[in-house]
Amino acid sequence: MRLSVLNLRALLLSHVVELKFRRRTPKKGFKESRRMLCTNDPTLLNSVGGFKVLNFRPPSGKGLDYNPTIKNLVCVWDIFMQDWRMVNCYDCDVVSVIRTSPDPKKFWDYFMQKISKMSASQKTSFMNN
Repeated sequence: MRLSVLNLRALLLSHVVELKFRRRTPKKGFKESRRMLCTNDPTLLNSVGGFKVLNFRPPSGKGLDYNPTIKNLVCVWDIFMQDWRMVNCYDCDVVSVIRTSPDPKKFWDYFMQKISKMSASQKTSFMNN
């Protein structure tokens, strides 16, 4: 399902979202598309688990030199890469969602059962499929 920048931004504030999108900058040896688990839920990210398990770091510095919305981009916290990423909404599909707000228990159950048990190569395979 495709969403606008504003709708995707709103969804990310209360969910972990699995996205599949075309890379803005193709990487040699990698597929043109990439999958990502991401969120912008401030309650989840600023929690003890957000800092200790997801290695969340709040944005720092003066901010961006451009307006991402004009370029149809959404800035998200990438759970696997544990860093901020820009996602191009022109070619981005929502694959699945997990509600995180007001209660993140469903996400943490999923995380402990699936994600925490994945090896580095399994995470890479997820991202590249």
